[in-house]
Amino acid sequence: MDHYQPISCDFYDELEARATLRRSCPIEFRDASGQVQTTEAVIKDLYIRSKVEYMLLSTGLDIRLDHLISVDGKPLPKAC
Repeated sequence: MDHYQPISCDFYDELEARATLRRSCPIEFRDASGQVQTTEAVIKDLYIRSKVEYMLLSTGLDIRLDHLISVDGKPLPKAC
């Protein structure tokens, strides 16, 4: 696994807000092979495993937060 790069705290807060709303939104991310993927889903949970932050989607997909490209059309900003 490559080194985890924490995401912006403000963007994390936005992800939490979207999870609370339980509204489906488009999510663009890089998969394990580095390919860009797009899905539409509800953010079910945000969690940490082995010091790496993830989001769990309603589709069952887990995405590392530093692999996100955009959520609901908003691009992932650089970390603080």
